[in-house]
Amino acid sequence: MSQKPRTAAIARKTKETDISVSVNLDGVGKSAISTGVGFFDHMLDQIARHALFDLEIAAKGDLHIDDHHTVEDVGIVLGQAIRQALGERRGIRRYATAFAPMDEALTRAAVDMSGRPFFVFAAEFATPKIGTFDVELVREFFQAFTTNVGAALHIDCLRGANSHHIAESCFKAVARALREACEIDPRQASAVPSTKGVL
Repeated sequence: MSQKPRTAAIARKTKETDISVSVNLDGVGKSAISTGVGFFDHMLDQIARHALFDLEIAAKGDLHIDDHHTVEDVGIVLGQAIRQALGERRGIRRYATAFAPMDEALTRAAVDMSGRPFFVFAAEFATPKIGTFDVELVREFFQAFTTNVGAALHIDCLRGANSHHIAESCFKAVARALREACEIDPRQASAVPSTKGVL
């Protein structure tokens, strides 16, 4: 059964940020990321690589104030792009759970691509910053992403001591869960995975 390409490109410009995102859900994990926030670029690369999404993100933001607007708005636009690429969400597996260890850190991510946003985040960081990156922005990114992609996402860091490892395990666990949840299930390739018939 042939399938339309699951791709999308979204641009969003405000007085605080200018962001463009393109995504191919059936890619190989290629990425071209430039947000001006080094650690955040590294985390977005993890999403592309471990979800196997081809991802291009270009963002310019008011970094002279802080990283908050850039990180949050990338979450908004990435969520919108994936939502558009999913279309009616026909044939997707919909649910997935993934664990990602990063040395001493271990995170579980569970996702339901239901179309209904809900976000739960349970992670404690050992330090307020990773380099110059505020760790509270991990939550802000995923909150914005979840709301705009239309998913229920639960992130639970089960253990960890190093803030970099904790953050990276969060991003990798979410990426692995997204990969499975967004994949086409060959047993129901044209069906909407809901008893309601719509997501």
